[in-house]
Amino acid sequence: MIYIDDVSKIYKTKFNEVKALDNVNLKINDGEFIVIRGASGSGKTTLLLTIGGMLRPTKGKIIIGDNDIYTMRIRERANLRAKNIGFVFQMFHLVPYLNVIENVLLPSKAGLNELTKEDAMELIRRLHLLGREHHKPSELSAGEKQRTAIARALLNQPKIILADEPTGNLDPDNAGDVIGYLSEFHKNGGTVVVVTHGVIADQYADRIINLKNGHIG
Repeated sequence: MIYIDDVSKIYKTKFNEVKALDNVNLKINDGEFIVIRGASGSGKTTLLLTIGGMLRPTKGKIIIGDNDIYTMRIRERANLRAKNIGFVFQMFHLVPYLNVIENVLLPSKAGLNELTKEDAMELIRRLHLLGREHHKPSELSAGEKQRTAIARALLNQPKIILADEPTGNLDPDNAGDVIGYLSEFHKNGGTVVVVTHGVIADQYADRIINLKNGHIG
């Protein structure tokens, strides 16, 4: 269970402040597929990063399971994130000088699980990347890059996938494939939270949450 309790996030500049999230309350049950939709600037990415333990809210709590994550020490929160959460981003965030299998294996560097090259190769097979495992990101198509990012997100066998506009840089066929992989993870009991301004994930969603100007509508 993920519980977002009265969360606000304010970005301050020298001259003004922007309230990206404004008293957001939301409960996400284990095994749900949630789509959070909103226009650019609505607070979607801020909410996702806050849920994922990567951006401390100005006010409020994020509770994952029994853990109020922003009361935890930084290392404890990082460990919880590494064990339980996989991230998928629009811009892929692959390390350019590492090949596919090395990028997929990056979560194992946290040392939380005994993960091997064979574990990574199994994911590479499942995501139809065989033959590309020794290629660098610059040698991959956009769809291959995103499939590599999904394989990396799945390596630690997380309970939750948080996806920020995961189809934003993809053509319709590759976008459909990516959402299909997230749906497969969901069907196997995982929790999926997708933030997007589009509708491609709607058919898989248990709930669609609309976010506008930092408010849930």
